[in-house]
Amino acid sequence: MTAAAGGLDLGFVGTGIMGGHMARRLALTGHRVTAWNRSRAKAEALAAHGVAVTDEPRLAAGGADLVVCMLSSGPVCDEVLLGSDGVLGAMRPGSTLVVMSSIPVDTAEAQARQAADRGVRFLDAPVSGGEKGAAAGTLAIMVGGDADTFRDADPVFAPLGRATHVGPAGTGQLAKLVNQVMVASNICAVAEALLLAKRGGADPARVREALLGGFADSSVLRQHGQRMIEGDFRPGGPAKYQVKDTSTALAHAQRLGLDLPVAGLIDGLFSDLVAHGGGDLDHSAVILELRRRST
Repeated sequence: MTAAAGGLDLGFVGTGIMGGHMARRLALTGHRVTAWNRSRAKAEALAAHGVAVTDEPRLAAGGADLVVCMLSSGPVCDEVLLGSDGVLGAMRPGSTLVVMSSIPVDTAEAQARQAADRGVRFLDAPVSGGEKGAAAGTLAIMVGGDADTFRDADPVFAPLGRATHVGPAGTGQLAKLVNQVMVASNICAVAEALLLAKRGGADPARVREALLGGFADSSVLRQHGQRMIEGDFRPGGPAKYQVKDTSTALAHAQRLGLDLPVAGLIDGLFSDLVAHGGGDLDHSAVILELRRRST
């Protein structure tokens, strides 16, 4: 599958915080995009960028060369993709399904098998980079599946960010779990460090500035550290999705016979943040949970 002069016919399922930016970028690149979202208003906002909007997810898939799925969880993906009126059933043989949602490894493997049974090519391709990366086209894209299918999907990945093939179906999701454990750990470490700075009498903003460029520097310190200092917890990556991923990572580690004690502590912090009503806040709001424990 290569992009012709007029681009590809794409279906896009799920135009939320990140998906909307991704669908927009694909349309502006020259692809013909038909989008569906459970809340139609979010999809309709893309019409100004040339995206067609449909009321049924399967209508976004019929006749498409490739369908992107960017929904919130494994169960939601299965419902929309595999149900009796699902997206997969509307896809033609030889087309490609790319699931860019963060879902469990075994869910991606099962979806790949069902796609193969229908003659549909499959890639699991979760992303990292948040809303900012989705808007700028700088996402890190971790892709599992057949190597030829990965290469053929380059015209779709290129406008969205940097795609890396990591192995067979399911390994894209495994790489995302690795990413989420590292990101969540870094967020919690930055939150604890800024609390320590403030309680000790230093200006957290000046401490953050002093650390930039050193070994403690990171995208999390630069972006989420600033959010913590400003108290800006508007969601780029909601905490409820962070805990979904850390819990999934722990469950997969258990199946592999691994003990991940740090990941367990971090999962507990985010779980408590959600339990205290912070699920829709940005995951940098974990500093609020740490403050609760220090009062």
